[in-house]
Amino acid sequence: MNLARRMRSIPPYLFAELDRKRAALRAKGVDVINLGIGDPDLPTPPHIIDALAAAARDPATHAYPPYEGTREFRQAVAGWYGRRFGVTLDPDREVLALIGSKEGLAHIPWVFVDPGDPVLVSDPGYPVYAVATLMAEGEPVPVPLDPARGWLPDLSAIPDAIARRARVFFLNYPNNPTGATADLAFFEDVVAFARRWDILVVHDNTYSEIAYEGYRPPSFLQAPGAMEVGIEFHSLSKTYCMTGWRLGFAVGNREAVQALATLKTNIDSGQFTAIQVAGCAALTGPQDAVRERVARWERRRNMAVEGLRAAGLDVPMPKATFYLWIPVPPGFDSVGFAAHLLEHAGVVVTPGIGYGTRGSGYIRISLTAPDERIAEAIQRIGDRLGVPAPRALR
Repeated sequence: MNLARRMRSIPPYLFAELDRKRAALRAKGVDVINLGIGDPDLPTPPHIIDALAAAARDPATHAYPPYEGTREFRQAVAGWYGRRFGVTLDPDREVLALIGSKEGLAHIPWVFVDPGDPVLVSDPGYPVYAVATLMAEGEPVPVPLDPARGWLPDLSAIPDAIARRARVFFLNYPNNPTGATADLAFFEDVVAFARRWDILVVHDNTYSEIAYEGYRPPSFLQAPGAMEVGIEFHSLSKTYCMTGWRLGFAVGNREAVQALATLKTNIDSGQFTAIQVAGCAALTGPQDAVRERVARWERRRNMAVEGLRAAGLDVPMPKATFYLWIPVPPGFDSVGFAAHLLEHAGVVVTPGIGYGTRGSGYIRISLTAPDERIAEAIQRIGDRLGVPAPRALR
């Protein structure tokens, strides 16, 4: 059987490989603690579940949904963006429902990238950006994120010859995997860069609601002129602990949103209407549960950073996301240290190389396991590194 050339160009999905290794150890009876995947362990808030259950019992929701999403859901998205970011959106032309933001991010290169076109991809960055580009037969061009600049790219370092031909620029702040954040001044620079080179900015804003100590990450669309050059993707997965529900949305430049909608009408039939009803409940209902979950992740962040620093690791304190981006100890690369922790401590972490070459000296830890399991993992890591965990974690 001959695979298409585009399939031969993409690697196995990083998290699928981690799942395979974890399953093999569990089959041997090893108690494995998984801190590798950003899948919240906390449940979806009850009022969202109740909305789904009620809507699913209504036969009217059992038919095909509108391709672009129900108008009620698109209005809920527009209303939420207005309240949260002060961004005004036309729900009919500037909002599109997605079967999870990953689906939309994966499809956007199909709309704007021709074979051989360069696509600017954050390095390190969420693997889907580069893989989606390869599937569209584009050329992913890594844009280094510089730790000395707070993991922001130096836009002036992008060669003119590349920028002139580039069609799309993938960005993501708050950032997965680094936890880095960006301010509106940086986004204004991105708008100017995109205008100069006629590039579509694709901003993945999945983690905007997971931030600590009163910090409120901005939307790219808040930057003046961003609606002219950008499309932003968001998801209910992390904010409302709805990863398995598969509901997200794209907003922004109406030409980009409508072009993506045209593609989707040809390849999928939209998201189950009852799930969109639940999405409306999430976006328009009480937000107390979000604040409670973020407070839990903040406590986990504080506990984990304290414990890992005591174990001798140089762990930055992120302002947002539920990830820790950690330089590996001397003598290891990211794959070697991740394998060491899996084999000798029974702890799954993600090797940074899976996010690009700039991640080769890092691992990512996700704080999406129960508190006691995170504490146990930190203790195991400390014991493995020869530094007992602090008493409070035992």
